[in-house]
Amino acid sequence: MTTSRTLLRAASVGDVDRITDLHTLARAAYYQAGGLSDAELTSSGARSDRRESWMRAVRRDDRTVLCAERGGEMVGILSMGPPCEAGVDATTVGQLYQIHVRPGLWGQGVGSHLHAAFVSFLRDASLSSGVLGAWERNSRAQVFYARHGWKPDGHHRPGPGDANYVRMRLSLDAAV
Repeated sequence: MTTSRTLLRAASVGDVDRITDLHTLARAAYYQAGGLSDAELTSSGARSDRRESWMRAVRRDDRTVLCAERGGEMVGILSMGPPCEAGVDATTVGQLYQIHVRPGLWGQGVGSHLHAAFVSFLRDASLSSGVLGAWERNSRAQVFYARHGWKPDGHHRPGPGDANYVRMRLSLDAAV
């Protein structure tokens, strides 16, 4: 999927370091805005854990990881696949695990292009809805997802900084 400025492509093992770096930048921006310390977010141990997690995601057959590029620079990432929670019906629901956009490029359409790819993923798999978890202190993400038709469904799980992850759902009927 491409636009005049943004190319979306499948991630490869060779992208994992750049994916990890972009994820670290984006994660630090929204968690710091929510009150977590820089040390908790950018330590070498935390980066190593994120890198290993991305390596597993890229290698898994049941996950899709896409990279968004502009002018050869990685500007966003998307990870999606089957739902993680046992109580969510994988025959009708797909999960948006992560969308990250390079800070400084927020509001320029990269996230919306990645979101459109997730909606296409749902449609291509004949799934009727999606789920995701958004950190409750990340109001920017919650506004973004609400603008695209997502709604909190009342479920949550513990997250960092004594704040929860709020589960949100998207019905393809409401997808923007």
